[in-house]
Amino acid sequence: MRILITGASGLLGLNLALEASKEHTVFGVVRRNTLKNTPFSIMQADLAVPGEIEHLLDITQPDWVIHCAAMAVIDACEADPQLAHRINAEVPGLFAMHCAARNAIVAKGGARANNLQSSNIRLVHISTDAVFDGVKGNYTEEDPPNPLSVYARTKLAGERAVLAADPTAIVARVNLFGWSLGGTRSLAELFVHNLLAGKRMLGFTDVFFCPLLVNDIGLILTKMLEKRLGGLYHVVASETLSKYEFGVAIAQKFGLDPGLITPVRVADSGLKVARSPNLTLSTHKLSTALGQSLPRLSTAIHRFWQLYQQGYPQMLSTFTASRSTDTEFP
Repeated sequence: MRILITGASGLLGLNLALEASKEHTVFGVVRRNTLKNTPFSIMQADLAVPGEIEHLLDITQPDWVIHCAAMAVIDACEADPQLAHRINAEVPGLFAMHCAARNAIVAKGGARANNLQSSNIRLVHISTDAVFDGVKGNYTEEDPPNPLSVYARTKLAGERAVLAADPTAIVARVNLFGWSLGGTRSLAELFVHNLLAGKRMLGFTDVFFCPLLVNDIGLILTKMLEKRLGGLYHVVASETLSKYEFGVAIAQKFGLDPGLITPVRVADSGLKVARSPNLTLSTHKLSTALGQSLPRLSTAIHRFWQLYQQGYPQMLSTFTASRSTDTEFP
């Protein structure tokens, strides 16, 4: 398969591209030239520029598109909601619209005349568990969202734009952790690096989530595409911890001091933007569709540790072409 992956320098995009490139031809899109020597092709593009999405689809002719790029820094979204809406809502809708339009041309027999591929383009759009307010937890795909921040509201708008334009697309709500290019893109990395340096960290005792290792998410997404699933799915771990418990589990797995993690409530942390307290998501729909359970969080943490033992973070660092400041567009 030919796969176009946006946000290829980000936490999910990079790890997904590396996993997928073992068996597929991968084109990774970055906004700035921040990667080198990757086992997949790098393409530089600003997806917010008119015509860029169509150009990428034309030159790569993908079978699958996995749209990971987003404006993901919560405070930055609050500071510029218009830009956040453009990146998180309008761009995904445009991807879905253009994929659907190409599929319609193919269905009418116009693929050869229009220099398009003969098979349909399958789209995956990456969304977030933050579309829920976290009041009740154990959310299913049928539960009504209630986003609390600009980031969450724009991501929800992106979900709706994608499914309106292409109902066959996959919208995957995720919460993730793993090793990133710069070592600072996931909470798990922050726990490891700070505790290794003997620095104290805060751990929220009243915020619950079920993050999944990015490498596992990559494999799951390809299985979803192979099975030709469509619609909205929760792609998270089948086990839930508080962020404090998550930090303690990381510390214990790495042989570090969990006493350096101070348990604290969100209300006492000084954060400006509201966080959803209970983002436990049901994975029943996806596990039924795949015929298998999703990984437990304890299993994901173990693999995160194994990757560290194998030198995976150091391997990622070899792909760095220059220092990136793309924290808002991973």
